Amino acid sequence: MERRGRLAVAAEAERRGRLAVAAVVPRTGAAAVRGGGRFVTASTVKVDLVAALLLRAGGVERLTGAERESARAAIVRSDNASASELYERVGGADGLDAAYRALGLPETTAGRDGYWGLTTTTAGDRVRLLRRIFTAGDPRALPGRAWLAGLMREVVPAQVWGVSAAGATALKNGWLPRTATGLWVVDSLGARPDGTLVAVLSDGWPDLAAGVSAVEAAARRAVAAIGGPSGSGGSGEGGGAAGPEGGGADSGAFGSTAR
Repeated sequence: MERRGRLAVAAEAERRGRLAVAAVVPRTGAAAVRGGGRFVTASTVKVDLVAALLLRAGGVERLTGAERESARAAIVRSDNASASELYERVGGADGLDAAYRALGLPETTAGRDGYWGLTTTTAGDRVRLLRRIFTAGDPRALPGRAWLAGLMREVVPAQVWGVSAAGATALKNGWLPRTATGLWVVDSLGARPDGTLVAVLSDGWPDLAAGVSAVEAAARRAVAAIGGPSGSGGSGEGGGAAGPEGGGADSGAFGSTAR
């Protein structure tokens, strides 16, 4: 009864927002996808900013000490001032868009005029980004990818939620109340130790907790749909990945493919 009650609460929360999720196993091509459309990245774009920094430098060994510290703070603590420094360092929106072209992320557009958190993306592109970081042998693998992956494994405990509920141990989350509506954007992306990549994008939540609950439930279901253990119960604190296309949070069952 208790488990059914939790699932009912999560399902009701999900109906109030919009959500896209996918899980991909790069070594087999198995994937589960639900929902689609464009979403703002919120603080998950800090992964993009560090990736762009590594591209410009040509690898972690060519970063300055200050750049390394800014990157670490942006990922591990989700420090906004450090993210703003990185945004300027990589050339602002134009520089970030150039990185997206180099990384093969055609559905992502940088936020302009310093508003890096309003970068727009799709779940499909979030998984593509994760491939550049976590998948050995990817043709567009990021220089310094292992270092960035390591930072994503060091995220402070208070920010370990979202895809961690589906077993991800390297992750970055984003959360943002929209000024115009007061509704929350809640995003989460990461990698499990077995190589499975999971990303969830969502918006329209009345509060952070509702978004986190729906994101965690969606991540668990996506991983379960491709046959993986669904992970832990998550933190239940505040706050998927990716499918290229689709509808909203109530769009129905997962599609599963192997390619």
